[in-house]
Amino acid sequence: MALKIIFMGTPKFAVPILKAIHESDHKILEVYTQPANKSGRGQKINYSDIYKCAEKLNLKVRSPVSLETNEEINYLKSLKPDLVVVAAYGKILPDKLLDIDQLLFINVHASLLPRWRGAAPIQRAILNMDSETGVSIMKIISKLDEGPVMMKGKIKITQLMSYELLSQKMSELGAKLILDSIKLIENNEAKFIEQKNSEATYAKKIQKNEAKINWNENAKKIIAKINAFNPNPGCWFELSGARVKIIKAIEIEKKGKAGTLLDNKMTIACAKNAIQILELKKEGKKQMLVDDYLKGNQIKIGQKIN
Repeated sequence: MALKIIFMGTPKFAVPILKAIHESDHKILEVYTQPANKSGRGQKINYSDIYKCAEKLNLKVRSPVSLETNEEINYLKSLKPDLVVVAAYGKILPDKLLDIDQLLFINVHASLLPRWRGAAPIQRAILNMDSETGVSIMKIISKLDEGPVMMKGKIKITQLMSYELLSQKMSELGAKLILDSIKLIENNEAKFIEQKNSEATYAKKIQKNEAKINWNENAKKIIAKINAFNPNPGCWFELSGARVKIIKAIEIEKKGKAGTLLDNKMTIACAKNAIQILELKKEGKKQMLVDDYLKGNQIKIGQKIN
């Protein structure tokens, strides 16, 4: 029997998951996403990736500022869903929503719970240089990411894997796992296993000041930071008074005083080894290969990088 589902999500990560449910036999009653915001001088309206996807799929979209009002609670009840699926919605669901009788809320969480509960699990896994991560399908309870888990899938993290690439792979895995999970729920075969709180780690929200490179760290750690913050907020340093974001870099076995240019290929010394920048983006300019950047910008061996 096909289930009637409400979907809640906002960023690009959630799009393959929404599409997978839409292409299944199940019925999406409504899609909830974060309200659009405005940016720039012209106050351009920016709709979420899920909003744009739902529009293309001719699905009904709702973007409430709050889910706690009686109006919103009663509206959701009126839809009479069998299941609510959440994937990176960006709002904590209130208790009075979770307490609706006989309605199950499940979440597609981008980590192997109880590891990396919280707002930035993908970035924190890369920053921590974890060898693997994954996706967990869990029951939502009032405590953040502490609900029992019904299914997990693993993904290896390579040294060159950026947030953008890893997020895409995890999203595709999440799309597969959510269909497997819904099938178990549909057949009354779902089993939820409680998490071990003693093994929990927390993925706190990324702060902008984390993105500035500290050359007194090891090259491996700096590479991990570059990958974790690509494309946003982007790892950066200052060169000749201008901010430069590193898009891609590799570790090189070279020694030198931390934060100095070691050659004319944009190799910069770290506390241990060095990094060679392959792609970058100068403030106000387009992303480019280092060879193209060096055609219009002079650097000196031994120059200090801030």
